[in-house]
Amino acid sequence: MEGDCLSCMKYLMFVFNFFIFLGGACLLGIGTWVMVDPTGFREIVAANPLLITGVYILLAMGGLLFLLGFLGCCGAVRENRCLLLLFFLFILIIFLAELSAAILAFIFRENLTREFFTKELTKHYQGDNDTDVFSATWNSVMITFGCCGVNGPEDFKFASVFRLLTLDSDEVPEACCRREPQTLDGVLLSREECLLGRDPFVNKQGCYTVILNAFETYVYLAGALAIGVLAIELFVMIFAICLFRGIQ
Repeated sequence: MEGDCLSCMKYLMFVFNFFIFLGGACLLGIGTWVMVDPTGFREIVAANPLLITGVYILLAMGGLLFLLGFLGCCGAVRENRCLLLLFFLFILIIFLAELSAAILAFIFRENLTREFFTKELTKHYQGDNDTDVFSATWNSVMITFGCCGVNGPEDFKFASVFRLLTLDSDEVPEACCRREPQTLDGVLLSREECLLGRDPFVNKQGCYTVILNAFETYVYLAGALAIGVLAIELFVMIFAICLFRGIQ
């Protein structure tokens, strides 16, 4: 009976570790996609140091989970006490790190609000100045997603540096202008009419809403995946302890 329980526990641990392995692969894939994505999401992340740090943490966690899932599967199948003990210690460290990251994400969630991005844009945006990383990033985002400002074109009425540099002659920057097609290489429909803020030559939607709608599904999937991985890790730690004690 004890042998049957041990065997069942071994296979359960293998299954749970296989899911951790897959979860790590998914996190690695998401982090890698954000870093190399040609559609502009990388620019959004780069605009905020907190976000870019989160991506690096995502890559690190994904890589560790990927390796530990493999290590746990090997330890369970081979019934190796040293591998299981090493696996348990590493999975405990990762579990605590992920829990800490979740707490920090909750604490600093105000850095991802509409008000935060609006304040940063109106304070630092310099128009078509490609030498300024902040402005160049926002220009790339607005062109790629066909949006204007955080809330809409009205944001630039309060962008002090932008108003100063353009001598109040332009209502919106060129990045807000509609293009055909709506890409970095697209042709402006009418630059002059756009800079005067006239329809239908200006993208009216704010970037916050456009990007939130575009990536809302991915955010929920990432959150669900993170919760699932944490739950699986907790079960795996319990199984690892039981299996370790059961192996002679």
